Amino acid sequence: MIRPAIPEDAPKLAPLIILALGHIACLFAKSDDPSDAIPLMEKFIADKGNQYSYENTLVYEDENGVIGSIVGYDGARLHELRAPVLKVLRASDPNFSPGDETEAGEYYVDCVNVNPAHQGKGIGKKLLNAFCELAAAKHFSRVGLIVDKVNPDARKIYEKVGFQVAGEKDFLGHTYDHMVWEV
Repeated sequence: MIRPAIPEDAPKLAPLIILALGHIACLFAKSDDPSDAIPLMEKFIADKGNQYSYENTLVYEDENGVIGSIVGYDGARLHELRAPVLKVLRASDPNFSPGDETEAGEYYVDCVNVNPAHQGKGIGKKLLNAFCELAAAKHFSRVGLIVDKVNPDARKIYEKVGFQVAGEKDFLGHTYDHMVWEV
């Protein structure tokens, strides 16, 4: 079942979102261990008004509990939603400036993730399809995401759902393919 997230999902969602963030989670935690970012992510997920908030998250839940999620929002709201995150990150690194990975006119997939024990079962595709349906219901004609060039497996999943490469974006020291799904 896919449903909107609630604040109480934060402890279940944080480790999943950390998986999707990869090296970015290490930047958040100021650590080589991405799991060190879990407490920070739990706080962001449980709070309102930031890019990782439960307000911007759909979860996939089955008899095993929450095993996947997708986080996304209106690209025009990136700076507004990122501000609370930057406030925390800039407390220890005043010059932290990640750049923009999305833009106005795009409903943006920030991260999609599935518990590794449940990958390969089509859950990621179901989450992406639900997100695209949500975007269409909100009158967006375009859904965007970025995928690291070193992650061809994720790119294949996005292509199977109908995303196509629209260009490249440099973000936090990596080059990503910018992929879009058009309604």
